[in-house]
Amino acid sequence: MAAVVTDQFRILNADNFINSVLDDNNSYYVFLGLSNSSATGFGRDSGWDESPPAPTDNTQYLNHYRDTALFGKRITSENIRRVVRKVQWTSDTNYDMYRHDYSALNPTPNSGTTTLYNSDYYVINKDFRVYICLSNGSSGTKPEGNSSLYEPTSTDLQPVEYVDGYIWKYLFSISPNDVIKFDSTEYIVLPNNWLTTTEDSQIVDVRESGNDNDQIKVVYIENGGSGYTNGTYDILGDGSGGTVRITTKGGIITKAEVLTGGSGYTWGIVDFERSDISDPATLIPIIPPSRGHGYDIYTESGADRVLVYARFDDSTKDFPVDTKFSQVGIVKNVSQYTSSGIGNTFTGSSYSSLYSIKLSGDFAGTPSIGDVVSQVRTIDETEYQAKGYVASWDKDTKILKYFRDRSLYFPNSLNQRDGTNVDVGIGTTSNVIEFVSEVDSVPQNISISGIGNTSIDSSFNGTTLNGVNLGVNFIKGLATPEINKKTGAIIYIDNRPEVERNLRQKEDVKIILEF
Repeated sequence: MAAVVTDQFRILNADNFINSVLDDNNSYYVFLGLSNSSATGFGRDSGWDESPPAPTDNTQYLNHYRDTALFGKRITSENIRRVVRKVQWTSDTNYDMYRHDYSALNPTPNSGTTTLYNSDYYVINKDFRVYICLSNGSSGTKPEGNSSLYEPTSTDLQPVEYVDGYIWKYLFSISPNDVIKFDSTEYIVLPNNWLTTTEDSQIVDVRESGNDNDQIKVVYIENGGSGYTNGTYDILGDGSGGTVRITTKGGIITKAEVLTGGSGYTWGIVDFERSDISDPATLIPIIPPSRGHGYDIYTESGADRVLVYARFDDSTKDFPVDTKFSQVGIVKNVSQYTSSGIGNTFTGSSYSSLYSIKLSGDFAGTPSIGDVVSQVRTIDETEYQAKGYVASWDKDTKILKYFRDRSLYFPNSLNQRDGTNVDVGIGTTSNVIEFVSEVDSVPQNISISGIGNTSIDSSFNGTTLNGVNLGVNFIKGLATPEINKKTGAIIYIDNRPEVERNLRQKEDVKIILEF
């Protein structure tokens, strides 16, 4: 049995995702992760930068992405938009016109596609104004239409016909803020809340003008026939009130001008009131979107993609500037970290998913990203090691941040083979042990690979140091992530060549989700 998932389903999915993000009951975050992609470890090898591996979508790897995550920033209404393909107006180009009947049997003449949404029937001009092409001067004898010679610039609410035969309908202007955040070489950003806003007068005016009885604007001359005379005729169908005036030359219809667009049409046919025509014409009333052009730009433009924007800078200690990252992801509804288990959904504007250690005193050398920090602990007369990969070192605050993943705990080439044949068995290497600052009031040292031993500042407590908000709460020199890293649904992950952060740069992350 033949079936198809329609374009409308994809547009609906994009709409549902936007609504889910903006629902106060949910918290979505863009996160950055994996600061040591160049080091051999679970899910990575030394060739990462030359050829980042394709992300693996299974529970094992989703848990790994959580383990190696560094920090996240919440997605709000200010940094999420629907987008469509960018079609930049250029002179002397043939654009497709809006039609309701493109298909495999009736492909778009210029773009050569089988669907409206894949064709070039809308443009953005140099002033970031977006227009729909209602007519390109085409007909059955000239299906490709005219070359567009005049850039559409009008902001009239009704369609405007230009000298080159194009009829353009103005839709909207992209706001300066949206240009800064969302503009790209590939996509046009659409405004949020098009269907509901009452505060943006530009949107309200275009939306309501689109709802002016969903009028037919264009009648396409597929075949001019012969034996006709000039006159005005009704458009019949499931709507009413439509009329078209035809102009003929030698009995052939050469022009069809809509006088009244009527309303309610989902199909139409021009009634010439003739039964004696041996060479009948074919005139096709072009059916506008439901409730008219401009009423629902998401459906009219085929908005089945969403762009998510996030900026990571030095505005918070949640985002250390001395680290690196090789993964970008989106996670939904992570939980607050609690010592007793899973807490409530985290709702802050940003979070740190790194563990932190406040070091005391000076020591030789500087911790490097990817170094291993460790601590020997004796539990029930057996020695174990707490371990982590260094993700950040702040020499001013003497705070070291780290993450830990299974690469630290697999004793045999990063797989799960029995490790009894190595120097230290699985029982003492593969169990995750927490760092401690004191044992029976005795301060405990830690070791950093390449540097040696140093001590934890067990006297430090709180969230601030010298007036600086550290982003996490320290207890006896140690701080846990703000979130429970075992929680949240990872809905997007992208492996990228390693990016090194520094004080002089900001990372503007743009993620395209296609539904």
